[in-house]
Amino acid sequence: MLKIAILSGKGGTGKTTVATNLAWVLSKHLKVQLLDADVEEPDTHLFFPIRFSYEESVNILKPVIDKDVCINCGECVKVCQFGAMISFSGGIYVFDSLCKGCGACKMVCPTNAIDEVPRSIGKIRLGDISSSLKYGMGILNIGELSGVEVIRQLKRYIDESADVVVIDAPPGTSCPVVESIRGMDFTILVTEPTPFGLSDLKMAVEVVREMEIPSAIIVNRYDVGFDGIEEFSKQTGIPILNRIPFSKEIATLYSEGRLFTRDIPKWRMIFEEMFDKIKVIAK
Repeated sequence: MLKIAILSGKGGTGKTTVATNLAWVLSKHLKVQLLDADVEEPDTHLFFPIRFSYEESVNILKPVIDKDVCINCGECVKVCQFGAMISFSGGIYVFDSLCKGCGACKMVCPTNAIDEVPRSIGKIRLGDISSSLKYGMGILNIGELSGVEVIRQLKRYIDESADVVVIDAPPGTSCPVVESIRGMDFTILVTEPTPFGLSDLKMAVEVVREMEIPSAIIVNRYDVGFDGIEEFSKQTGIPILNRIPFSKEIATLYSEGRLFTRDIPKWRMIFEEMFDKIKVIAK
Protein backbone atom coordinates (compact mmCIF):
# COMPACT_ATOMS: atom_id res chain seq x y z
CA MET A 1 0.00 0.00 0.00
CA LEU A 2 1.13 3.52 -0.82
CA LYS A 3 -0.35 6.31 1.31
CA ILE A 4 -0.25 9.73 -0.33
CA ALA A 5 -1.28 12.99 1.33
CA ILE A 6 -2.09 16.08 -0.73
CA LEU A 7 -1.41 19.32 1.11
CA SER A 8 -0.69 22.99 0.58
CA GLY A 9 0.47 25.85 2.73
CA LYS A 10 -2.74 27.77 1.99
CA GLY A 11 -6.23 27.20 0.68
CA GLY A 12 -7.29 27.70 -2.92
CA THR A 13 -4.14 26.35 -4.58
CA GLY A 14 -5.74 23.28 -6.20
CA LYS A 15 -5.24 20.65 -3.51
CA THR A 16 -8.70 19.13 -3.95
CA THR A 17 -8.32 19.21 -7.73
CA VAL A 18 -5.18 17.09 -7.49
CA ALA A 19 -6.57 14.70 -4.86
CA THR A 20 -9.82 13.92 -6.69
CA ASN A 21 -8.28 13.55 -10.13
CA LEU A 22 -5.38 11.43 -8.87
CA ALA A 23 -7.69 9.08 -6.98
CA TRP A 24 -10.02 8.68 -9.96
CA VAL A 25 -7.23 8.05 -12.49
CA LEU A 26 -5.52 5.45 -10.29
CA SER A 27 -8.81 3.68 -9.59
CA LYS A 28 -8.99 2.71 -13.26
CA HIS A 29 -6.39 -0.02 -12.61
CA LEU A 30 -5.77 -0.05 -8.85
CA LYS A 31 -7.81 -0.38 -5.68
CA VAL A 32 -7.94 3.15 -4.24
CA GLN A 33 -9.37 4.85 -1.18
CA LEU A 34 -9.93 8.63 -1.07
CA LEU A 35 -10.20 10.23 2.38
CA ASP A 36 -11.17 13.87 2.86
CA ALA A 37 -9.39 15.07 6.00
CA ASP A 38 -10.18 18.74 5.37
CA VAL A 39 -12.85 18.33 8.03
CA GLU A 40 -13.70 22.02 8.45
CA GLU A 41 -14.94 22.25 4.86
CA PRO A 42 -14.74 18.90 3.04
CA ASP A 43 -15.60 19.14 -0.66
CA THR A 44 -14.19 16.10 -2.47
CA HIS A 45 -17.64 14.47 -2.27
CA LEU A 46 -18.95 17.11 -4.70
CA PHE A 47 -17.05 15.44 -7.56
CA PHE A 48 -18.38 11.91 -7.20
CA PRO A 49 -21.69 10.03 -6.96
CA ILE A 50 -21.00 8.47 -3.56
CA ARG A 51 -23.08 5.69 -2.06
CA PHE A 52 -22.72 6.34 1.66
CA SER A 53 -23.18 3.23 3.78
CA TYR A 54 -21.85 4.14 7.23
CA GLU A 55 -21.85 7.10 9.59
CA GLU A 56 -20.64 7.53 13.14
CA SER A 57 -20.27 10.35 15.62
CA VAL A 58 -16.87 11.57 16.76
CA ASN A 59 -16.96 12.22 20.50
CA ILE A 60 -14.60 13.57 23.11
CA LEU A 61 -15.10 13.21 26.86
CA LYS A 62 -16.29 16.44 28.42
CA PRO A 63 -15.56 17.00 32.14
CA VAL A 64 -18.58 17.66 34.34
CA ILE A 65 -17.98 19.07 37.82
CA ASP A 66 -19.97 17.81 40.82
CA LYS A 67 -20.19 21.03 42.84
CA ASP A 68 -21.26 19.13 45.95
CA VAL A 69 -17.96 17.24 45.95
CA CYS A 70 -15.61 19.85 44.40
CA ILE A 71 -13.49 21.75 46.96
CA ASN A 72 -12.33 24.31 44.36
CA CYS A 73 -8.68 23.49 44.96
CA GLY A 74 -7.76 24.49 41.40
CA GLU A 75 -5.66 21.41 40.58
CA CYS A 76 -7.71 20.78 37.43
CA VAL A 77 -7.18 24.38 36.30
CA LYS A 78 -3.41 24.05 36.79
CA VAL A 79 -3.11 20.83 34.80
CA CYS A 80 -5.27 21.92 31.84
CA GLN A 81 -2.93 22.84 28.97
CA PHE A 82 -5.72 24.33 26.86
CA GLY A 83 -7.12 26.96 29.24
CA ALA A 84 -10.46 25.16 29.22
CA MET A 85 -11.07 25.45 32.98
CA ILE A 86 -11.18 28.44 35.30
CA SER A 87 -11.81 28.81 38.99
CA PHE A 88 -14.39 31.27 40.32
CA SER A 89 -15.57 31.84 43.85
CA GLY A 90 -18.63 29.80 42.94
CA GLY A 91 -16.61 26.83 41.64
CA ILE A 92 -14.91 25.52 38.51
CA TYR A 93 -16.20 26.46 35.06
CA VAL A 94 -15.43 24.45 31.91
CA PHE A 95 -15.20 26.07 28.47
CA ASP A 96 -16.50 23.31 26.21
CA SER A 97 -15.11 24.83 23.02
CA LEU A 98 -11.55 24.78 24.40
CA CYS A 99 -11.65 21.33 25.98
CA LYS A 100 -9.78 18.61 24.05
CA GLY A 101 -11.08 15.75 26.20
CA CYS A 102 -7.61 14.66 27.38
CA GLY A 103 -8.83 13.55 30.82
CA ALA A 104 -5.99 15.16 32.79
CA CYS A 105 -8.37 17.11 35.03
CA LYS A 106 -10.16 13.96 36.12
CA MET A 107 -6.86 12.24 36.87
CA VAL A 108 -5.59 14.96 39.22
CA CYS A 109 -8.85 15.74 41.05
CA PRO A 110 -8.24 14.84 44.72
CA THR A 111 -11.95 14.43 45.57
CA ASN A 112 -13.13 12.61 42.39
CA ALA A 113 -15.47 15.52 41.71
CA ILE A 114 -15.05 15.26 37.94
CA ASP A 115 -17.04 12.92 35.77
CA GLU A 116 -16.75 12.65 31.96
CA VAL A 117 -19.60 12.49 29.46
CA PRO A 118 -19.36 12.12 25.67
CA ARG A 119 -19.72 15.28 23.58
CA SER A 120 -20.01 15.11 19.80
CA ILE A 121 -17.57 17.29 17.85
CA GLY A 122 -18.22 15.88 14.39
CA LYS A 123 -18.83 12.74 12.38
CA ILE A 124 -17.33 10.27 9.94
CA ARG A 125 -19.05 9.15 6.72
CA LEU A 126 -17.90 6.20 4.61
CA GLY A 127 -19.07 4.90 1.25
CA ASP A 128 -18.18 3.73 -2.24
CA ILE A 129 -17.69 5.64 -5.46
CA SER A 130 -17.09 2.54 -7.58
CA SER A 131 -15.98 -1.05 -7.11
CA SER A 132 -12.35 0.12 -7.09
CA LEU A 133 -12.70 3.50 -5.38
CA LYS A 134 -13.76 3.75 -1.73
CA TYR A 135 -14.46 7.03 0.03
CA GLY A 136 -14.40 8.51 3.51
CA MET A 137 -14.83 11.99 4.92
CA GLY A 138 -14.69 13.74 8.27
CA ILE A 139 -17.03 16.60 9.16
CA LEU A 140 -16.28 18.92 12.07
CA ASN A 141 -19.27 20.45 13.83
CA ILE A 142 -19.70 24.18 13.32
CA GLY A 143 -18.12 26.13 16.15
CA GLU A 144 -15.54 23.51 17.13
CA LEU A 145 -11.98 24.80 17.23
CA SER A 146 -9.95 21.70 16.30
CA GLY A 147 -10.56 18.85 13.90
CA VAL A 148 -7.62 16.71 15.05
CA GLU A 149 -9.76 14.06 16.75
CA VAL A 150 -12.08 13.84 13.72
CA ILE A 151 -9.08 13.32 11.43
CA ARG A 152 -7.59 10.76 13.80
CA GLN A 153 -10.83 8.79 13.84
CA LEU A 154 -11.19 9.02 10.06
CA LYS A 155 -7.72 7.55 9.57
CA ARG A 156 -8.70 4.52 11.62
CA TYR A 157 -10.78 3.55 8.58
CA ILE A 158 -7.84 3.44 6.17
CA ASP A 159 -8.51 0.43 3.96
CA GLU A 160 -5.57 -1.90 4.48
CA SER A 161 -6.51 -3.83 1.36
CA ALA A 162 -6.19 -0.75 -0.89
CA ASP A 163 -3.26 -0.36 -3.27
CA VAL A 164 -3.26 3.41 -2.82
CA VAL A 165 -4.77 5.71 -0.18
CA VAL A 166 -5.12 9.38 -1.14
CA ILE A 167 -5.73 11.83 1.70
CA ASP A 168 -6.89 15.37 1.00
CA ALA A 169 -5.32 17.22 3.95
CA PRO A 170 -6.48 20.55 5.40
CA PRO A 171 -4.74 23.71 4.14
CA GLY A 172 -2.01 25.34 6.19
CA THR A 173 0.57 23.83 8.52
CA SER A 174 -1.31 23.57 11.83
CA CYS A 175 -2.07 20.56 14.05
CA PRO A 176 -4.83 19.11 11.78
CA VAL A 177 -2.35 19.04 8.88
CA VAL A 178 0.26 17.26 11.00
CA GLU A 179 -2.32 14.67 12.06
CA SER A 180 -3.42 14.19 8.43
CA ILE A 181 0.07 13.42 7.12
CA ARG A 182 1.29 11.40 10.09
CA GLY A 183 2.18 7.91 8.87
CA MET A 184 2.02 8.84 5.18
CA ASP A 185 4.50 7.43 2.67
CA PHE A 186 4.52 10.50 0.43
CA THR A 187 3.22 14.06 0.29
CA ILE A 188 2.32 16.12 -2.74
CA LEU A 189 2.77 19.84 -2.09
CA VAL A 190 0.36 21.82 -4.26
CA THR A 191 1.28 25.45 -4.76
CA GLU A 192 0.72 28.38 -7.07
CA PRO A 193 3.46 30.49 -8.72
CA THR A 194 3.13 33.64 -6.63
CA PRO A 195 5.23 35.11 -3.79
CA PHE A 196 2.47 34.12 -1.34
CA GLY A 197 2.39 30.60 -2.77
CA LEU A 198 6.15 30.29 -2.36
CA SER A 199 6.03 31.55 1.23
CA ASP A 200 3.37 29.03 2.21
CA LEU A 201 5.15 26.25 0.29
CA LYS A 202 8.29 26.85 2.37
CA MET A 203 6.30 26.37 5.58
CA ALA A 204 4.76 23.15 4.27
CA VAL A 205 8.20 21.86 3.31
CA GLU A 206 9.44 22.50 6.84
CA VAL A 207 6.64 20.32 8.21
CA VAL A 208 7.18 17.35 5.89
CA ARG A 209 10.95 17.49 6.37
CA GLU A 210 10.56 17.53 10.14
CA MET A 211 8.34 14.45 9.81
CA GLU A 212 10.77 12.88 7.32
CA ILE A 213 8.16 12.25 4.64
CA PRO A 214 9.29 12.22 0.98
CA SER A 215 7.62 14.93 -1.07
CA ALA A 216 7.32 16.58 -4.47
CA ILE A 217 5.65 19.72 -5.82
CA ILE A 218 2.77 20.32 -8.20
CA VAL A 219 2.53 23.87 -9.53
CA ASN A 220 -1.05 24.85 -10.33
CA ARG A 221 -1.77 27.75 -12.70
CA TYR A 222 1.95 27.64 -13.47
CA ASP A 223 1.93 30.04 -16.43
CA VAL A 224 1.35 33.32 -14.61
CA GLY A 225 4.93 34.55 -14.90
CA PHE A 226 6.53 33.94 -11.46
CA ASP A 227 9.56 31.61 -11.46
CA GLY A 228 10.18 31.53 -7.69
CA ILE A 229 8.78 28.00 -7.34
CA GLU A 230 11.14 26.68 -10.00
CA GLU A 231 14.14 28.25 -8.24
CA PHE A 232 13.00 26.89 -4.88
CA SER A 233 12.75 23.39 -6.38
CA LYS A 234 16.32 23.62 -7.68
CA GLN A 235 17.66 24.96 -4.38
CA THR A 236 15.99 22.34 -2.19
CA GLY A 237 16.13 19.35 -4.53
CA ILE A 238 12.39 18.80 -4.15
CA PRO A 239 11.23 17.75 -7.63
CA ILE A 240 8.31 19.27 -9.50
CA LEU A 241 5.96 16.42 -10.41
CA ASN A 242 3.63 18.35 -12.63
CA ARG A 243 2.63 21.77 -13.88
CA ILE A 244 -1.07 22.42 -14.39
CA PRO A 245 -1.73 25.46 -16.63
CA PHE A 246 -4.01 28.38 -15.94
CA SER A 247 -6.79 26.93 -18.09
CA LYS A 248 -10.32 28.25 -18.50
CA GLU A 249 -11.44 24.77 -19.56
CA ILE A 250 -10.09 23.14 -16.40
CA ALA A 251 -11.54 25.92 -14.22
CA THR A 252 -14.96 25.54 -15.87
CA LEU A 253 -14.98 21.78 -15.34
CA TYR A 254 -14.01 22.26 -11.69
CA SER A 255 -16.80 24.79 -11.15
CA GLU A 256 -19.27 22.23 -12.51
CA GLY A 257 -18.01 19.50 -10.17
CA ARG A 258 -16.34 17.55 -12.98
CA LEU A 259 -12.91 15.93 -13.12
CA PHE A 260 -10.71 17.33 -15.86
CA THR A 261 -8.87 14.01 -16.23
CA ARG A 262 -12.19 12.45 -17.21
CA ASP A 263 -13.09 15.12 -19.77
CA ILE A 264 -9.59 15.79 -21.13
CA PRO A 265 -8.07 12.34 -21.89
CA LYS A 266 -4.45 13.52 -22.25
CA TRP A 267 -4.40 14.40 -18.55
CA ARG A 268 -5.07 10.79 -17.56
CA MET A 269 -1.70 9.79 -19.02
CA ILE A 270 -0.04 12.76 -17.34
CA PHE A 271 -1.37 11.71 -13.93
CA GLU A 272 -0.35 8.10 -14.58
CA GLU A 273 3.18 9.23 -15.37
CA MET A 274 3.12 11.40 -12.26
CA PHE A 275 2.24 8.36 -10.15
CA ASP A 276 5.16 6.43 -11.66
CA LYS A 277 7.46 9.23 -10.48
CA ILE A 278 5.92 9.14 -7.01
CA LYS A 279 6.63 5.41 -6.67
CA VAL A 280 10.29 6.01 -7.49
CA ILE A 281 10.71 8.95 -5.09
CA ALA A 282 8.81 7.24 -2.25
CA LYS A 283 11.12 4.20 -2.19
